[in-house]
Amino acid sequence: MTRCTPCRSEIEGNAFLDFPVPSSYPLAMPASADFAARVYPIVARIPRGRVTTYGRIARSLGEARSARMVGWALMAAVDDEALPCHRVVNRLGFLSGGWHFGHPDVMRSLLLAEGIPFLEEYRVDLDSCVWEPDGDEET
Repeated sequence: MTRCTPCRSEIEGNAFLDFPVPSSYPLAMPASADFAARVYPIVARIPRGRVTTYGRIARSLGEARSARMVGWALMAAVDDEALPCHRVVNRLGFLSGGWHFGHPDVMRSLLLAEGIPFLEEYRVDLDSCVWEPDGDEET
Protein backbone atom coordinates (compact mmCIF):
# COMPACT_ATOMS: atom_id res chain seq x y z
CA MET A 1 0.00 0.00 0.00
CA THR A 2 1.21 3.47 -0.77
CA ARG A 3 0.47 6.20 1.70
CA CYS A 4 -0.58 9.48 0.22
CA THR A 5 -0.88 12.50 2.44
CA PRO A 6 -3.04 15.05 0.63
CA CYS A 7 -1.92 18.63 0.25
CA ARG A 8 -4.20 21.50 1.29
CA SER A 9 -5.59 21.98 -2.25
CA GLU A 10 -6.63 18.31 -2.38
CA ILE A 11 -8.33 18.58 1.01
CA GLU A 12 -10.15 21.76 -0.02
CA GLY A 13 -11.36 20.00 -3.16
CA ASN A 14 -12.60 17.00 -1.14
CA ALA A 15 -16.22 16.24 -1.99
CA PHE A 16 -16.84 15.31 1.65
CA LEU A 17 -16.13 18.87 2.78
CA ASP A 18 -18.60 21.63 2.06
CA PHE A 19 -16.49 24.39 3.58
CA PRO A 20 -13.04 25.81 2.90
CA VAL A 21 -10.20 24.61 5.09
CA PRO A 22 -8.79 27.59 7.05
CA SER A 23 -5.12 28.28 6.44
CA SER A 24 -4.50 27.84 10.17
CA TYR A 25 -5.92 24.27 10.08
CA PRO A 26 -3.14 21.78 10.80
CA LEU A 27 -2.63 19.20 8.09
CA ALA A 28 -0.71 17.02 10.51
CA MET A 29 -1.40 16.78 14.20
CA PRO A 30 0.35 13.60 15.17
CA ALA A 31 -0.74 11.72 18.24
CA SER A 32 1.94 11.23 20.85
CA ALA A 33 4.33 8.39 20.14
CA ASP A 34 3.17 6.65 23.33
CA PHE A 35 -0.49 6.86 22.30
CA ALA A 36 0.27 5.63 18.77
CA ALA A 37 2.30 2.75 20.20
CA ARG A 38 -0.85 1.65 22.05
CA VAL A 39 -3.08 2.03 18.96
CA TYR A 40 -1.01 0.04 16.45
CA PRO A 41 -1.17 -3.39 18.18
CA ILE A 42 -4.97 -3.15 18.31
CA VAL A 43 -5.21 -2.24 14.63
CA ALA A 44 -2.84 -5.09 13.76
CA ARG A 45 -5.30 -7.54 15.40
CA ILE A 46 -8.33 -6.55 13.27
CA PRO A 47 -9.20 -9.75 11.40
CA ARG A 48 -9.48 -9.88 7.63
CA GLY A 49 -13.10 -9.39 6.61
CA ARG A 50 -13.91 -7.29 9.68
CA VAL A 51 -13.74 -3.58 10.54
CA THR A 52 -13.76 -1.54 13.72
CA THR A 53 -14.19 2.13 14.54
CA TYR A 54 -11.89 4.84 15.83
CA GLY A 55 -14.11 5.12 18.91
CA ARG A 56 -14.02 1.40 19.68
CA ILE A 57 -10.23 1.48 19.56
CA ALA A 58 -10.15 4.56 21.82
CA ARG A 59 -12.52 2.93 24.34
CA SER A 60 -10.42 -0.24 24.40
CA LEU A 61 -7.45 1.95 25.37
CA GLY A 62 -9.44 3.51 28.21
CA GLU A 63 -9.49 6.82 26.30
CA ALA A 64 -13.16 6.98 25.29
CA ARG A 65 -12.97 10.59 24.03
CA SER A 66 -9.86 10.06 21.90
CA ALA A 67 -11.31 8.71 18.65
CA ARG A 68 -9.77 11.58 16.68
CA MET A 69 -6.38 10.89 18.21
CA VAL A 70 -6.69 7.30 17.00
CA GLY A 71 -7.22 8.73 13.52
CA TRP A 72 -4.17 10.98 13.84
CA ALA A 73 -2.09 8.03 15.03
CA LEU A 74 -3.15 6.01 11.98
CA MET A 75 -2.46 8.92 9.65
CA ALA A 76 1.08 9.05 11.02
CA ALA A 77 1.57 5.27 10.70
CA VAL A 78 4.57 4.13 8.75
CA ASP A 79 3.61 2.37 5.52
CA ASP A 80 3.28 -1.22 6.59
CA GLU A 81 0.98 -3.80 5.05
CA ALA A 82 0.93 -5.63 8.39
CA LEU A 83 -1.02 -2.68 9.84
CA PRO A 84 -4.48 -2.83 8.22
CA CYS A 85 -5.49 0.82 8.67
CA HIS A 86 -8.09 0.36 5.93
CA ARG A 87 -10.15 -1.70 8.40
CA VAL A 88 -10.87 1.31 10.63
CA VAL A 89 -13.97 3.37 9.83
CA ASN A 90 -15.97 6.04 11.61
CA ARG A 91 -18.82 5.31 14.04
CA LEU A 92 -21.39 5.27 11.24
CA GLY A 93 -19.32 2.99 9.00
CA PHE A 94 -18.13 5.71 6.63
CA LEU A 95 -14.63 5.50 5.13
CA SER A 96 -13.49 8.67 6.84
CA GLY A 97 -9.83 7.63 6.58
CA GLY A 98 -10.07 7.05 2.84
CA TRP A 99 -7.90 10.02 1.89
CA HIS A 100 -4.97 8.38 3.70
CA PHE A 101 -4.85 6.02 0.71
CA GLY A 102 -5.13 8.76 -1.90
CA HIS A 103 -8.90 8.42 -2.39
CA PRO A 104 -11.73 6.58 -0.56
CA ASP A 105 -12.10 4.34 -3.63
CA VAL A 106 -8.76 2.72 -2.75
CA MET A 107 -9.93 1.97 0.80
CA ARG A 108 -13.25 0.70 -0.55
CA SER A 109 -11.47 -1.64 -2.99
CA LEU A 110 -9.31 -3.08 -0.20
CA LEU A 111 -12.38 -3.73 1.95
CA LEU A 112 -14.39 -5.22 -0.92
CA ALA A 113 -11.50 -7.59 -1.64
CA GLU A 114 -11.88 -8.83 1.94
CA GLY A 115 -15.63 -9.36 1.55
CA ILE A 116 -16.76 -6.37 3.62
CA PRO A 117 -20.41 -5.55 2.77
CA PHE A 118 -21.40 -1.96 1.98
CA LEU A 119 -24.70 -0.16 2.62
CA GLU A 120 -23.71 2.81 0.46
CA GLU A 121 -20.76 3.62 -1.78
CA TYR A 122 -18.49 4.71 1.09
CA ARG A 123 -20.30 3.20 4.08
CA VAL A 124 -19.75 -0.34 5.36
CA ASP A 125 -22.45 -2.46 7.01
CA LEU A 126 -21.17 -2.34 10.58
CA ASP A 127 -23.92 -4.63 11.84
CA SER A 128 -22.56 -7.51 9.80
CA CYS A 129 -18.80 -7.04 10.10
CA VAL A 130 -17.84 -4.98 13.16
CA TRP A 131 -15.00 -6.28 15.32
CA GLU A 132 -14.77 -5.35 19.01
CA PRO A 133 -11.17 -4.82 20.15
CA ASP A 134 -12.04 -5.94 23.68
CA GLY A 135 -13.67 -9.17 22.49
CA ASP A 136 -11.92 -12.52 22.46
CA GLU A 137 -12.91 -13.17 18.84
CA GLU A 138 -10.08 -12.73 16.32
CA THR A 139 -11.28 -14.76 13.36
